[in-house]
Amino acid sequence: MTSTASLVQTHLQKAAAWLLTSFTLALAVSPAAIGQANPIATATVGTKQASGATFLDGVVQPVKQSTVSAQASGRIASFVVKAGDKVKAGQLLATIDDREASVGQQRSQAQVDQADADLRNAKANFDRTKDLQAKGFISRAALDTAGAQLQSAQAQRDQASAATRQSSLAQGFTRVTAPFDGWVLQTDAQAGDLAVPGKPLLVIYAPLPLRVAVQVPASRAALVGQATNVQVQANEALPDVWITPASTSVIPSSDPVSQTTEWRLELPAAQSAGLVPGLQVRVKFSAPAAANRNLLAVPEQAIVRRGELTAVYVKNGEVFTLRAVRLGQKLGADGTEVLAGLKAGDVVALDTVRAAQARPSAK
Repeated sequence: MTSTASLVQTHLQKAAAWLLTSFTLALAVSPAAIGQANPIATATVGTKQASGATFLDGVVQPVKQSTVSAQASGRIASFVVKAGDKVKAGQLLATIDDREASVGQQRSQAQVDQADADLRNAKANFDRTKDLQAKGFISRAALDTAGAQLQSAQAQRDQASAATRQSSLAQGFTRVTAPFDGWVLQTDAQAGDLAVPGKPLLVIYAPLPLRVAVQVPASRAALVGQATNVQVQANEALPDVWITPASTSVIPSSDPVSQTTEWRLELPAAQSAGLVPGLQVRVKFSAPAAANRNLLAVPEQAIVRRGELTAVYVKNGEVFTLRAVRLGQKLGADGTEVLAGLKAGDVVALDTVRAAQARPSAK
């Protein structure tokens, strides 16, 4: 019995030793060693020859767009239209409670009536004073006083009339109408809201003509400025169909935050079918003078985008370091142009998830 127990104990000790050895060997295998067995895919940053064309994204905008605001105070009584409705110039869009405006107009009319009565009395008094002065019963000074009273009454009458016209105009402002033919893009208020002068109520735009707004980065401004031909790709499903703008203009200022300058491309009405405000399109600026220049490019899959940060994992020995980069135009199958942050010969990771987890091997 003792012999059997000793034999079992010996087997248990050998099994425990084998498990301990296996566990120790497992701990000795580092992530880098695993990575050596299955290396992270990389690419070397190289130079590409520019084609002379710069591609940027643009947004379709209506040339004629208006924010219709309230011009009178009061509760919004009704909204006759909604977003997406087609409207005609002069069409009723919304109404504002006109009770306050009506009271104001009645008050102004009462002031006009009072001013009329005062004017009649002043004129009658002036006529009597003038007759008496001509007969020598009163002095010239009395006539001058009566004349001044008549002029004052006339001025008050004119002021009351102006107030009445203003009240009538204010009452007209309680009916909000369309300034031109177009479509309702959005509504910024609803029935029951309090309207005050200047409060936006809705936005209307004319479907034609349209334009494309392109925000050109400062880093691309020189190349875009050399463009001799500008074209708009309105439909990615038709890559060979391009629209040539009727005219091009540049806003003479730069956004201090994004460091971009806005280009506006007016589209011909005959080729604007199917385009609507807000649609994103592709714009090509062709500059033959900029062709054949060398530029750096990085594969699209190597790029890491985290909020406003754009970066790549650059190989540094056995690990990868996250490095911020500034990108330019997309080069299709050649990747994306790199404006700053990399140099030719840098090695970047194509598997950004594994690159972020890479660790140096244990020595």
